[in-house]
Amino acid sequence: MTISGLKLWGYQRVDELIWVKTNQLQRIIRTGHWLNHGKEHCLVGMKGNPENLNRGLDCDVIVAEVRATSHKPDEIYGIIERLSPGTRKIELFGRPHNVQPNWITLGNQVDGVRLVDPDLIAAFKKRYPDGNCMAPPPSDAGLA
Repeated sequence: MTISGLKLWGYQRVDELIWVKTNQLQRIIRTGHWLNHGKEHCLVGMKGNPENLNRGLDCDVIVAEVRATSHKPDEIYGIIERLSPGTRKIELFGRPHNVQPNWITLGNQVDGVRLVDPDLIAAFKKRYPDGNCMAPPPSDAGLA
């Protein structure tokens, strides 16, 4: 996800986390083409003006071992939860192993829709009465 991608989804970039990737021996991973890639960026975006933000509690750098492809360190979710407790959170381009309680995880490898929040369930049912959110949205009559 890029900053322009965040804007496209309606989010404002407010910060980022850096994950320094290590192997089982706690050595920095070295893979890449032009430079060795030993880190990943996690852009933190926000919509609106949530209250009760906890700024300055955590560091913006995580040093953690690499797991399965696209499997982020568990610490990243705790940092974001502490930063903005009680708010809705969304992970874009997630995979099944990224699904977290009280998060919305979107990705082409996530199977089905699992919603817990009653407001989200109601909004989803209103938008997709037959439950099929993968079909193209109905076009408005008279618009071509």
